[in-house]
Amino acid sequence: MANALSFFGGFKLTFQHLARPTVTNSYPETKRPKQPRQHGRHVLNRYEDGMEKCIGCELCAGVCPVNCIHVRGLDNPPDHPVSPGERYGYVYEINYLRCIHCDLCVEACPTQAITESKLFEFSFTNRADAIYTKAELVVDDLGYPQRLPWEDWRDGEAAMTGGWMRATSPAGAADFEGVVQWTADLGAGVRAAEGGQSDRRDDAATHTKSLRQAFARHLQPEDVPLDQRGLRGMAAAARQRRASRRSKGVQ
Repeated sequence: MANALSFFGGFKLTFQHLARPTVTNSYPETKRPKQPRQHGRHVLNRYEDGMEKCIGCELCAGVCPVNCIHVRGLDNPPDHPVSPGERYGYVYEINYLRCIHCDLCVEACPTQAITESKLFEFSFTNRADAIYTKAELVVDDLGYPQRLPWEDWRDGEAAMTGGWMRATSPAGAADFEGVVQWTADLGAGVRAAEGGQSDRRDDAATHTKSLRQAFARHLQPEDVPLDQRGLRGMAAAARQRRASRRSKGVQ
């Protein structure tokens, strides 16, 4: 009897999912928005005056568990310094055939020089392209990541680089969670802090959406917030779509 119930229970579960909304998109034409804490391709940031933040300390290379980072520092030229410190990163390379995007390099960096964008869709036709040099990692004169031919950049993926790093707090102290403790970046100024689970958060500035908001249609009914259920949820979704179209200038 129990086996028969298990047999028909499988069919019941299948038919329940057939009636639920699909979770697939027409990729790569349509891509889901990424969270600010998405671990993607690295960037080397610069200060607002254009100087590089990397000081060539090699801490990122030392902490890397797969040895995919190669850094060599050099003394700053007195007549045209590259960074505000005594040294700067003369050589900086990341081998993306090895990188596992663990973000330990971001955590170890004392100057917030290396952070990550949300781009992770890139492919190579030869192994040499997988080794990103400093010229490819340093942000451009507007503060945006360099865009290489084999990378699939979409709107918003170059914004809020380093969201994962900026969501952490020193030594895990909750009192500092969401408090800005870093210098401004070229082209972006002081980036907003993600508050994590604290009350100090600005989701509008960081474009953060909780999983319940982003995937409410695909949750179990009891897990969907009350304001997103039934007619109330449909009305809220319609208002959000209208607001999004207005922000993009679409009537």
